[in-house]
Amino acid sequence: MSLVKYEILNKVAEVHSFTKAAEALGLTQSAISHAISSLEKEFGFSLIHRSRNGVKLTEEGKSMLISMRRVLLADELLHQEAANILGVTKGKVRIGLISSISTKWMPNLIQIMEKSYPGITIELREGDYYEIEQWLINGEIDCGFLNRTNSKQFNFMPLKRDPLLCVVSKKSKLYEKEAIDIKDIEDEPIIMPSYKGTNDVLMLFEQYNVKPHIRFELFDEIGILSMVHHELGISILPQLGITQLPKNVRLVPFKHESFRTIGLSTKQSLSPAAKRFVEELKHWLIENEDNLVFE
Repeated sequence: MSLVKYEILNKVAEVHSFTKAAEALGLTQSAISHAISSLEKEFGFSLIHRSRNGVKLTEEGKSMLISMRRVLLADELLHQEAANILGVTKGKVRIGLISSISTKWMPNLIQIMEKSYPGITIELREGDYYEIEQWLINGEIDCGFLNRTNSKQFNFMPLKRDPLLCVVSKKSKLYEKEAIDIKDIEDEPIIMPSYKGTNDVLMLFEQYNVKPHIRFELFDEIGILSMVHHELGISILPQLGITQLPKNVRLVPFKHESFRTIGLSTKQSLSPAAKRFVEELKHWLIENEDNLVFE
């Protein structure tokens, strides 16, 4: 059946490997290869390019996969709607999330969903803002946690203002301050968070016309905290992204308003299963409004 073949190509494109796709789908590698070859024969052109570095889609394959994902989504929605008519909530919700959400929010939300809707399967993909937005555009996920989006293809639901805090070691003259003037950081070496997509720290600098002295750029918050701990500079991080502070490192707020807005970006039309997740997310946020960062 073509839907099965579409699902196989989708998984191969996701993991860039026949072997990993076979493991994920519970099939043999020869079955994966046969399905891809069958699709290529049916369409009359190559869908993938094999190399020592793995498997990549051809340009034709990328174009066809977009249409295949639409077909797979339509099939999923059809079955979810049928279950909904029967009064049974079933289906799958594919969620893109940043690391701070996966550690602070999702464990509780998954427990709630499993208890309330055992017929709904949750699939998680962790990435940065840019990757999550691309997954949404390509139809690889149903919803994703972002700081903002300019795309008119999605609905963006703001969820929480997450304070941006200055991370300082004892070596910094800012260590003893109760609050920091944003301009004061111009005299300090900065360990800059290098997020792809919309970078909230860069936007903060632009908003207050700050010209930072950037010493290093790192993506991982743990690496940034380690650099600050070893007195190599200061940094600015969102409160939700900080799990544990190293010894002799402080978080100091700014005198100016500084925060990132965490929100959920969703497709314009949500499946019944995705709607249930959004409803539970909203309810959980209201119940835990005062206890969302450090538990």
